[in-house]
Amino acid sequence: MTRANLTKEPQVKRYGLYINGSWSDPDTGIWFDTQNPYTGEAWAKIAQGNAADVDRAVAAAKAAFEGVWGTMKPTERGKLLVRLAELIERDAARLGGLEVCDNGKLIAEMGAQTKYMAEWYRYYGGLADKIEGAVIPTDKPNILNFTRYEPLGVVALITPWNSPLLLLAWKLAAALAAGNTTVIKPSEFTSVSTLEFMSLFAEAGFPPGVVNVVTGFGLEAGAPLVAHRDVEKVAFTGSDIAGQKIYEAAARKIMPVTLELGGKSPNIVFANANFEAAIMGAISGIFAASGQTCIAGSRLLVQRSIHDKFVARLVEVAGAAKIGDPMSTETNVGPITTRPQFQKVLDYIDIAKDEGATCVLGGKPYTGKGAQGGQFIEPTIFTGVTNDMRIAQEEVFGPILSVIPFEDEAEAIEIGNDIDFGLAAGVWTSDIGCALRMSERLRAGTVWVNTYRAVSFTSPFGGYKRSGEGRESGKDAIKEFLQVKSVWIAHETTPQNPFIIR
Repeated sequence: MTRANLTKEPQVKRYGLYINGSWSDPDTGIWFDTQNPYTGEAWAKIAQGNAADVDRAVAAAKAAFEGVWGTMKPTERGKLLVRLAELIERDAARLGGLEVCDNGKLIAEMGAQTKYMAEWYRYYGGLADKIEGAVIPTDKPNILNFTRYEPLGVVALITPWNSPLLLLAWKLAAALAAGNTTVIKPSEFTSVSTLEFMSLFAEAGFPPGVVNVVTGFGLEAGAPLVAHRDVEKVAFTGSDIAGQKIYEAAARKIMPVTLELGGKSPNIVFANANFEAAIMGAISGIFAASGQTCIAGSRLLVQRSIHDKFVARLVEVAGAAKIGDPMSTETNVGPITTRPQFQKVLDYIDIAKDEGATCVLGGKPYTGKGAQGGQFIEPTIFTGVTNDMRIAQEEVFGPILSVIPFEDEAEAIEIGNDIDFGLAAGVWTSDIGCALRMSERLRAGTVWVNTYRAVSFTSPFGGYKRSGEGRESGKDAIKEFLQVKSVWIAHETTPQNPFIIR
């Protein structure tokens, strides 16, 4: 068995909070265990932060914003981000290994993610000094009017457990390039990689207080962070239900948010598609990362004329997937990250069967060779699914695929859009006209044609409907962390009637 060459971490390490460039104990004096999903064993202890810790972190971030970071020129900030990117590339294998221990996803994927995330910091490092205002040709005489973009202040970044560092990069790189300071709240299930990542900021030369981390649980640490009077924005990735609560809390403060939430994405296969490429795209869309990704193509729409042939081949290929140790480069499917999520996926399998769907592959926990920790679920495929079933409408976040037949483009569009989510969609066809029509009519923030799960630091990402608010990545995303100011200067002054707006 081939295994990645990774430096072994201490068996159990206790992590404090990272505030103002140093480590500190939590106000509670409590640490909780975090489990390795593959072994089921505790492998690190995480500080249980609370509102008092949030106050300290926000105060440190505010002081940095009003101090050295706030006076630093954009070019200087950009150079620090580029230096950070170099350090990430150096430590990518180590960080990827930590993520596997934390979330159980494959080293082949997590190692690639931690290396690729350097590009976000490099990209926004280059963009930091290229955000320009404009001189506005107003209708007012003797007036110079121009705009400038300014940072918001302290921003809260709340990240999920499925890809902690990559999804942090989507937020943090742009926030720092824009000139903000930050307080990060990682998932309580996967905090280690974020905490280990913090050492690189000091090495890169970032001033203390620019980046802070408060770990802990949502109600005790996350909620006080969102509600804090000195937090000017929240960027969150997670479920639509949690995102809604954050949106409601932000509304009470009239505070901007970026929300990257759930999905129930249609992956649509037409009869004229490259058959084998579509098979691999369907499998990648749902079984990669054990389905634990917001962009999972969990609704597979297959044109009726090829439905049976396509499903047969799909079962053949997915059924041969190797399940087991996520640290092995030969493994195709790893464990479910958390115990509650494992039970949720099993519950949805029962729901699908009760609704009348037919399970043609999997449908139960995997306990065979290579299984440890008790959190594996076989790749599962359901046919006979109609789009009104819960298995087709609700996000499962697991290796569960619902196959739905369709007749033509019109029906594919109708089924694809008949959902509360709108994060992504896939289209498989050899007809460029069909590809363009589908990409125009599908209500999703990202539409892939003859590929799936492609993302880049250069391209905006975000959702329609309950899949989110705002965009991450790409050049426009930096403006999510800026506010525009209009400046008016009268260069020839004459007395005016003070009671009239001119």
